[in-house]
Amino acid sequence: MLKISTAPHIQASVDTHHIMRDVVIALMPAALVAIIFFGINALLVIATSVASCVLFEYAACRLWFKTRNTTRDLSAVITGLLLAFNLPSAMPVGMIVIGSFMAIIVAKMCYGGLGKNIFNPALIGRVFLFISFPVQMTQWPKPEFLKFFYVDVQTAATTLGIIKHADAQTGATELSGQLPSYLDMFVGYTGGCIGEVSALALLLGLAYMLLRRVITWHIPVCYIGTVFLITAIMWLVTKEVRYDPLTHILSGGLMLGAIFMATDYTTSPMTIKGQVLFAVLCGLLTVVIRLYSAYPEGVSFAILIMNAFVPLIDKYVHGRIYGQRR
Repeated sequence: MLKISTAPHIQASVDTHHIMRDVVIALMPAALVAIIFFGINALLVIATSVASCVLFEYAACRLWFKTRNTTRDLSAVITGLLLAFNLPSAMPVGMIVIGSFMAIIVAKMCYGGLGKNIFNPALIGRVFLFISFPVQMTQWPKPEFLKFFYVDVQTAATTLGIIKHADAQTGATELSGQLPSYLDMFVGYTGGCIGEVSALALLLGLAYMLLRRVITWHIPVCYIGTVFLITAIMWLVTKEVRYDPLTHILSGGLMLGAIFMATDYTTSPMTIKGQVLFAVLCGLLTVVIRLYSAYPEGVSFAILIMNAFVPLIDKYVHGRIYGQRR
């Protein structure tokens, strides 16, 4: 029987299910930290997002495409997890379902399913919710260690939000006093989207995926390194706290985006050179949006913008042809 599928046409012992399973495992430390610091609300966000993404893909396969159930490859689970990780813990359930619909139906299945979408589905869902429901998407509950069922939720600005809204009269000492410590940002004891707060948990996921050879180091290191290099130069020149490179690395969605979303097989370049170029431009766009736009965060927009340029990068940035001499 002749089977028609999307490229690459390579026989390997590792299939899509195994790769996606490793990504799910790599996301578990961040999910655990989210539940520890944001309680039952974080668990509700994760469960709602994953369940609705899986149901939407199942319904699309059965009712729309009339094909086999593709939810078994776990890609819908990963989309649900990543969408949840890009949401605050106080996000209403109905809005999460809307975001899941945009991620699975509009950003993925309308293009033909896994391997054919040009934009990262989770980021499409996140940006749609951010534009449609800006109030709910910018309410950041304060973390409470191991208080799973607290009801009276206090909200606070994120680290990048504090930096963005500091006026010219805010002194370096005053601004530093408003920001969480490097340790708090590294561990995750700070406000923000539930899956982005802990750099430690995300780095553990990166280490696991590198060990399992699910991804290579090129996109995460070049992306994060570009943001660090640009902000470090600006910080050394101006000495302003808002350019502090460690703050930009440890806060916001940079770690989550660089490790788990910019590395998406479908929406990133195929060659190593292309991946490096893609990551560097993502880093540059992230810094520009963070520092010079109306938004305190720029990772989602940067990755989506560069997703649109991936076909162009693949066309003009070629690897060495198999069998060709160096």
